Amino acid sequence: MKLNISRMLNAAQQTTTRRRAGLAFIFGALATAAMPPWYLWPVLWIALPVLLILVDSAKTKRAVFLTGWAFGFGHFATGFAWIGNAFFVDQETFAALAVPAIGGLAAGFGLYIGCVALLLRLLVPPAEDDWPAAKSIRSICLVCVFAAAWALVEWWRGWFLTGLPWNPVGSIWVAVPQLLQGASLVGVYGLSLLTVLAASASTVLMFNSTRRFTLVAVALLHVPLVILSGWGAARLSTADATYVPDVILRLVQPNIAQVDKWRPGLREGHVLEQVRLSKTNAGSVTHVLWAETAVPFPLNQATGALTATARAAPENGYVLTGAPRILGRQSDRQAFNSFFAVASNGTIAAVYDKAHLVPFGEYMPLQDIIPLPQLTGGTGFTAGRGPVSITLPGLPTFSPLICYEVIFPGAVVENQQRPAWLFNLTNDAWFGDSSGPHQHLAAAQLRAVEEGLPVVRVANTGISAVTDSYGRIIGRIPLGEKGVLDSQLPNSLPETSFARFGHGPFLFIAFVLTLAATGIARKNTGTP
Repeated sequence: MKLNISRMLNAAQQTTTRRRAGLAFIFGALATAAMPPWYLWPVLWIALPVLLILVDSAKTKRAVFLTGWAFGFGHFATGFAWIGNAFFVDQETFAALAVPAIGGLAAGFGLYIGCVALLLRLLVPPAEDDWPAAKSIRSICLVCVFAAAWALVEWWRGWFLTGLPWNPVGSIWVAVPQLLQGASLVGVYGLSLLTVLAASASTVLMFNSTRRFTLVAVALLHVPLVILSGWGAARLSTADATYVPDVILRLVQPNIAQVDKWRPGLREGHVLEQVRLSKTNAGSVTHVLWAETAVPFPLNQATGALTATARAAPENGYVLTGAPRILGRQSDRQAFNSFFAVASNGTIAAVYDKAHLVPFGEYMPLQDIIPLPQLTGGTGFTAGRGPVSITLPGLPTFSPLICYEVIFPGAVVENQQRPAWLFNLTNDAWFGDSSGPHQHLAAAQLRAVEEGLPVVRVANTGISAVTDSYGRIIGRIPLGEKGVLDSQLPNSLPETSFARFGHGPFLFIAFVLTLAATGIARKNTGTP
């Protein structure tokens, strides 16, 4: 073992910057297999140690940053590949942009991993002393700083330039309910920290000659994740399923292809088909839930569409649906991607305008320079205020979250009034039968655990699902199928630690770990 490890370290140190970046790219792409919907999480126990060794063996800061960037480029290029499907909805116009768009996005997001690598080199530089004890201590500190830096950069990615916290490392545990419960304590970024800490622990093998010390160190770096798993198992052992009385929700998934969704000759038929699905064998259904822009008309202006939608509402209940909303005249018109609650008598009982819009999709950041033709005729959507809590007769208070608003940890509920459940309405038809809808659903499950609130997700083409407050899916309509799902509404839990304190505990742990590990590493290796 010693000989093989020595050869590996020597090879990493002697390789060129270009070859190092190439290896990093390959292992970054491999790391994507740990994410939903594959959940091959053991690959992280290979990919992350390789990244750490490649970064630590790089001789210059430029090579360090390039190595981290290459890993991120490979990881995000494969992780965002599903976005390419959107460019083939109108393939004659946009298909040629698919590869440049994914490549540009991956290159940009790769900078985040480059920052992780650079932080690691700045905080834990190569040791001046070469004696075994110093190398052993430094290797543990290196892993600790790497884990903290990775999680902190994920948190930064979640809000910088409006943020896109897609596929944080902690999302790999959606398939392991016991570990998923940890999100209720420290959020998904806290899960990422503990996961990277354990996954990169084997790096210690590369820097130590003492077998006993190595095994103990690797085991100790796994302990926090193991403890969290045990706590999660105990939490689930008493997690009985309970439901809100007298509430039966019908989720309607019409499975309308994106290429057909906005065609003038088909739009009325889409609405009528959803009315039919809503009314057929409705039985004891109390509320009907439709997807984002399920009504392809501005519902506050289109009287006929409003009347048709109201027909789907149960007596004394509501249709909760997405639709555009337009205000003003042609010269100063504003358009919103909105949620509507429509009563059976045709009145609009509540409205919410999407607050967190998708850059370059729902609005153009440089609108004056790059005109964006849109459904509304030219300027894209206007952001509303959110999140909000809505109360309707016969329903517990809820927060509507339109499309990707559900992916933002700690930003899905109104601080002044805690809701009892979250309603995520979306249209993932843009992304076809790809990993995107599965990863979107995983994000919704994480929000359920973090906040201790059930999440009801209705998607045009799927995956529509009801998730309880522990992140367990109690019913779903598969991707690419037309149908309905009648479900009770799970009860909410008391405020979780994450719901109460947000990212504060995670940030505290990450900063303390970074400071402690950096100080110990510098003290024991003679680094100033």
